[in-house]
Amino acid sequence: MNYQIINQFNELQRICTLARQSDVVMLDTEFVRTRTFYPQLGLIQLFDGETLALIDPLAIEDMSPFMALLQDVSVLKVLHACGEDLEVFQHRFGCVPFPMVDTQLMAAFTGYGLSTGFAALVQDLLTVTLDKSESRTDWLARPLSQKQLDYAAADVFYLLPMYEQLLTKVRQMGWWDAAQQESLLQIEKRTRVTDPENVYLDIKGAWQLNRPALAILKPLATWRYQEAMKRDLALNFVIREHDLLTIARLALHSPKRMEEEGIDPHVIRRHGAKISLIVKEAKQIPAQHYPALIVPLMDHLGYKQLFKKLKDEVKGVSQTSGLSTEFLASKKQLNQLVNWVWNKGRDQECLPELMQGWRLPLLGERLNNLIK
Repeated sequence: MNYQIINQFNELQRICTLARQSDVVMLDTEFVRTRTFYPQLGLIQLFDGETLALIDPLAIEDMSPFMALLQDVSVLKVLHACGEDLEVFQHRFGCVPFPMVDTQLMAAFTGYGLSTGFAALVQDLLTVTLDKSESRTDWLARPLSQKQLDYAAADVFYLLPMYEQLLTKVRQMGWWDAAQQESLLQIEKRTRVTDPENVYLDIKGAWQLNRPALAILKPLATWRYQEAMKRDLALNFVIREHDLLTIARLALHSPKRMEEEGIDPHVIRRHGAKISLIVKEAKQIPAQHYPALIVPLMDHLGYKQLFKKLKDEVKGVSQTSGLSTEFLASKKQLNQLVNWVWNKGRDQECLPELMQGWRLPLLGERLNNLIK
């Protein structure tokens, strides 16, 4: 397994030019995401079947040759479990690899579980045991050790023969177009722009609040999200979700009361004045402008019976198609479909995932017909 360390612009230009002559290239990233809002890119692995390059994005300021490769539509980019990699590329370069296929999804179309890891697939398909001890290492540290570099190189070196085996199987089984559609769906999901005004809906426990409390939680959640982005800090390092809910529920607007209710003292010192202002302003909102109550789907009459009926249908399709139930329709996707029918009147402008792509003829139409 020979590889090159790329830490100069001219070297990057050379290997990206070579890679763009290939029909398919293997890609991976190593990053750190512990306290930050955005993933911090530490290393990029690139393998075109002949040249294996470990690109140091900390050493190269101008990454335009690599960005050109990412966007070269004549080159298929292959990644494994690419969700966070897509976020890394989008944040760092403002673009994602396209066209792209994810081998974890390809494996799911051949009967593997949806979350089957890279090492498990390499072991099963190539009978090679990978050392994964460096998976939690600090990829921002320099210099990287020989063990780190070998580990990183292996992630694309073995990705190629694994992809080739999966490609043969997926094509034989007639799922290649579907695998490409599913990979495109991953891109859409991971690059979707979040509306800061609606992030309160993602806070676990928000459904327990009444409308006046939601009127406070909504601007608090928006402020936290924007503060996290501005400071590149993980959301819960700005203020914990539990503390947000407590402040909203009790309408806390004095640092003393916040302290009495167990709000993090560090948060009170740093953000107490801002939080107080947000709460006071939210309390002035007229009642007719309060957010609507959040009613969980499971509280709707007949939900449990309907969900069981939908799950039974998914199981039947799983048995005939050979695809796992989780891959065909996750709980989140089923709830998305029910919500689309019950709360959005089957709005064709916001189709749920089960009513799009390969899932629609296989499963989506059947499930849609089951929902009154």
